[in-house]
Amino acid sequence: MLLPSNSEPKLPKCFFTHCELPDYVDGHRPPTKRQPFVAINNHPTAHTVDMILPEELYVIITEKLESDAAILRYARVYMSLLDVVSGDFFNQYIKAGNVAMLSEGRFGIDNLFSLRDGQLRLELDKATYERCGLVGKIMTDQGRTHIKSRYCVEVDLRLPSMLHGKKGFDRIVYAFKNVLVNSLAWVFVDLEHKDINSGPIAKFHPVVYDVRPQITKLINIVVPIINHADVISDSLYEEQLLEWIGLVNINSPRIRSDDTIDRYLCRYDLPEALDTDDTSEREPQNLVHLRWHGFAHSTFILKNWLTPKAALREKWFAMSVSGFDERAYTILCSGGRNVLLWECG
Repeated sequence: MLLPSNSEPKLPKCFFTHCELPDYVDGHRPPTKRQPFVAINNHPTAHTVDMILPEELYVIITEKLESDAAILRYARVYMSLLDVVSGDFFNQYIKAGNVAMLSEGRFGIDNLFSLRDGQLRLELDKATYERCGLVGKIMTDQGRTHIKSRYCVEVDLRLPSMLHGKKGFDRIVYAFKNVLVNSLAWVFVDLEHKDINSGPIAKFHPVVYDVRPQITKLINIVVPIINHADVISDSLYEEQLLEWIGLVNINSPRIRSDDTIDRYLCRYDLPEALDTDDTSEREPQNLVHLRWHGFAHSTFILKNWLTPKAALREKWFAMSVSGFDERAYTILCSGGRNVLLWECG
């Protein structure tokens, strides 16, 4: 039986942007109001970061990508929401410091909590929301009748009024003492200090993870034309480039020069430019694929994106980021100042 139109599953959308970087990007103070920096900051946390670059570019920046600066460091800790807004943890990490946290749970299904830049976000089902007594807003469900209503409560814990003894803050504490009382598993990252074991979090016995990139060398990969502005301006070619990057991320044999798959089994074709006869760049190349899998904050992602960008001249590289909320984006630097950006979700 066919479902009515308003009950069909939500289809992800993909937005494309062709942007141009400034002549100089300050790694310590990068732009915040232009792409692709806006996209990186709008997706604060991710579980997987993939980077693809030619082998000759990787050789230049090997030391930086394999140094301690490229280590993804985070911790897993068990805490309640009351612990987050109490004692030294609240004063040092939220009021005076800067940490990012994400609780266990499934997006769109379970009660889910996150903390970023002092902003505590609670995603609650209807029953829990009504019991909490906090002011929030209903989350859009795209008109799908089979989806239960969910509510979002956002609290800026850095406001001067967010102190014990203040009426608004005491209401939050009451909800955490009487309704949202469960101890949950959180992933935690301190954006100002590398040492996670010390400080107020130590009493919660954090389990610290140091994730180095998983490095895979890809041999004899057919690379499409990337650094020709006239070619990549074609909308169909842009879609094919995104598909090709996805196949590289999973190390598909379809992109290898020696692939002999029967056309009856797979009819995939590599991106082909219609407006140029230049095929020199389609010669097989050796690529390097780096993958970080863990709790990656946008600060870490931006820092590692700027590493090959600083060494980039005429070489290209691509980075794909997959978030916990099922949103993802891919950035392709095609050489020089041209950047292609796909945002999906």
